Amino acid sequence: MKLLYILLFVACGAFCIWGAASDNDFFMNSRKARFWVAIAGRNGARIFYIILGVFIIVLGLAVGIKGF
Repeated sequence: MKLLYILLFVACGAFCIWGAASDNDFFMNSRKARFWVAIAGRNGARIFYIILGVFIIVLGLAVGIKGF
């Protein structure tokens, strides 16, 4: 079960990084991303989502290593 959580967190973080790094319109034009694009601009939102993706991956690995 712990492995499933790790994989889920890593997959979500990787998707977030991939969507921001490749500057996909479907990702950056989503309802929640538009908020960050309006605040920080498109490049600022991309940086935010890359950092968020890294944070999600690190959080998933920390949860997997430490446990609940």
